[in-house]
Amino acid sequence: MKKYLILGSSGQIGQSLVNYHSERGDIPIIFDIENSPKEDLRKSSQHTNLMSALDHCDFVYFLAFDVGGSRYLNKYQHTYDFFDNNIRIMFNTFDALKESGKPFIFTSSQMADMGHSPYGRLKKIGEDYSELLGGLVVKLWNVYGVEKDFEKSHVITDFIRQAKDRGFIRMLTDGTEMRQFLYADDCCEALSTLADKYSSLDRKEQYHISSFRWHTISEVAEEIAAIYGGLEVWGDVGKKDMVQKDARLQPDPNILNYWKPKTSLEDGIKFLCEYYDDDN
Repeated sequence: MKKYLILGSSGQIGQSLVNYHSERGDIPIIFDIENSPKEDLRKSSQHTNLMSALDHCDFVYFLAFDVGGSRYLNKYQHTYDFFDNNIRIMFNTFDALKESGKPFIFTSSQMADMGHSPYGRLKKIGEDYSELLGGLVVKLWNVYGVEKDFEKSHVITDFIRQAKDRGFIRMLTDGTEMRQFLYADDCCEALSTLADKYSSLDRKEQYHISSFRWHTISEVAEEIAAIYGGLEVWGDVGKKDMVQKDARLQPDPNILNYWKPKTSLEDGIKFLCEYYDDDN
């Protein structure tokens, strides 16, 4: 029975990954600042706690990062604290991973290839650290799932909350930008598949976890609006996305040799709406 240390276990992907490995019969080890100040990866004083967790695991998922959706990134990614938080998280964590020698996956983002984005540049630094340590770099494409910190919520959760709480949906832009959205459960299956095949994977290949389907933000808003009775959807005419700048990079299809997404955007949104409806 393998033990998986999940750094960032309370986040959108982290909590889904904890559930996934529990249901599979593995032992997930949680580690997140939301659990305790003793699990604050920004602080070098918590090195002993991190090393203890590493000593008790077989594999590590490095998910922890100070990040959120477009609203959050618009507000914070150009600030000193945003840089400082993520640099400290990476320095302390990679230092511990080097000391422990444990195999790990670093979850990067497609935004690592967007030089205009501070968040993307920070993720690129994480990729470089990972490659130097022999870890596996995985790029994630707009994963959505259950979120509890609504200040950091991503677009689908944000639209669902608006539909439920306000009775309408207001987009941050004109809604014409396109994304590839991936349901969190599918993401977890992909991550665990790569973890299982870790030793045999070619580090020269790219591992991009995506739905491989494009959707506009306005399509997402209309899908959610329809579920809640055909609510109005408003956007700002001519206002464009300044976080990803509608950069339509193409995911590397190499991952499809090992895993394929199962959940359509329509079904994923329905699952998430049902969760938040039941949660209230």
